[in-house]
Amino acid sequence: MAKSPLYETLVGSGARMGEYSGVETALSFGDVRREFHELTSGCAVYDLGWRTKVIVSGKDRVRWMNGMVSNTIKNLQVNRGNYNFVLNPQGRILGDLYAYNRGEHLLIDTERSQLDSLLTQLRRYIIMDKVELIDKSSELSAIGVQGPKATELLRKAGIDDPGLEPMQLADVTWNGAAVTLTRMASDEFITFEVWANAATLSQLWKALLDSGAVPVGSEALEKFRVMIAFPKYGTDIRDRDLPQETGQNHALNFTKGCYIGQEIVERIRSRGNVHRAFTKFRLEGELPQIGAKLQADGKDVGEITSVARVPTEAGEEVLALGYIRREALESGAKTTYPGGEAKAAESPVSMAM
Repeated sequence: MAKSPLYETLVGSGARMGEYSGVETALSFGDVRREFHELTSGCAVYDLGWRTKVIVSGKDRVRWMNGMVSNTIKNLQVNRGNYNFVLNPQGRILGDLYAYNRGEHLLIDTERSQLDSLLTQLRRYIIMDKVELIDKSSELSAIGVQGPKATELLRKAGIDDPGLEPMQLADVTWNGAAVTLTRMASDEFITFEVWANAATLSQLWKALLDSGAVPVGSEALEKFRVMIAFPKYGTDIRDRDLPQETGQNHALNFTKGCYIGQEIVERIRSRGNVHRAFTKFRLEGELPQIGAKLQADGKDVGEITSVARVPTEAGEEVLALGYIRREALESGAKTTYPGGEAKAAESPVSMAM
């Protein structure tokens, strides 16, 4: 298993290490409840070494990429990005990624666990196109800085936010090194990423801790992810799922023209709905297994894909993500799983992580 480029820095900060998204990274720094609190109420800094970057170069890159993904690439302004699905011809989801227009090239940001399969899929469609895909995993990594104090502590560590809008990038200099700052998309939570080489990120990590940021591991990130109902590819989004079932409509563009899987996406849109909906649940009862079936009126109506115990001021709340048939959701029928009851919570949040 690959180690995060910040592996030694994380160990030096007291992390308990383990696997997350195919990479050995920090699971926790000793107090998951506090780490979760910093994500929502303070300033958390966390490793993003489980993500990876790919450069898309060549004169045909924009036209070619626009035909590979579900969102628009040709209309992206320089240093702007968006969220995308990669689909098969049947409209099923083969992976997800963020795409950014960097002027002379495009940049793909995706999870390390998806990298090989996505590159294989994308390269199949480079035929006569002047396009090259270059894995930059060994040269470019990232850390996340999140919470209401994120802007303040970034400034204290030496990086000023130039007023970034969601999904916008800015190239800045920190301690003589080139870094890229990006603001992720969320109306409710302030989240930045800093991209740079591992040596620079190691120094910045320490500077952020000295400024008051709290290190956070993947266990707290998973609790946060479930709380905001953001689906993770390979866990909540699988290659049998359709884009509109996931609720992530910000990954779709209906005016861009032809792309792989577009016919199915458009057919679903024109019919007005899908049979299943990605939903957040509050659970009452035992902690279920991933894949546990949801039932209503004695019939299977869905499944659970993620579960987390989320700290609240009133104590722990057990939340889950999963899919449920629309008729069961809309009728308000009592929904159970082996060992408890699942009650639909508010709609999923559209947020980039």
